[in-house]
Amino acid sequence: QVHLAESGGGSVQPGGSLRLSCTASGFTRSTNCMGWFRQAPGKEREGVAAIYRNKGSTYYADSVKGRFTISQDNAKDTVYLQMNSLKPDDTAMYYCAADPFDRVANTLASGKLLPVEWTYWGQGTQVTVSS
Repeated sequence: QVHLAESGGGSVQPGGSLRLSCTASGFTRSTNCMGWFRQAPGKEREGVAAIYRNKGSTYYADSVKGRFTISQDNAKDTVYLQMNSLKPDDTAMYYCAADPFDRVANTLASGKLLPVEWTYWGQGTQVTVSS
């Protein structure tokens, strides 16, 4: 059984930064690709970033490129999302997700992160950007 635990959310002013963490436990192969998604009130869940842990390959939604960075610490089975230059539009519940890479590779290669393709999910952590 795969378990994902997020932490690091909070409130920050526009232009500020936050770092989210997601620690995975369980069947390792099922978590060799991990991603971050977010869902704002009244909106659909959308992909933010993903990382193929075996190679360190990263993927980003256009809306966060240049501002967010996904990284990993394999020794800790932890993936991070460094969020800089935060905007009010970044306000959302942020979810960590995991899946075997071969299930999402084609979609990632086309530049998309589709929540429906991901199997394992954390409970989410709230990020609020407001002055």
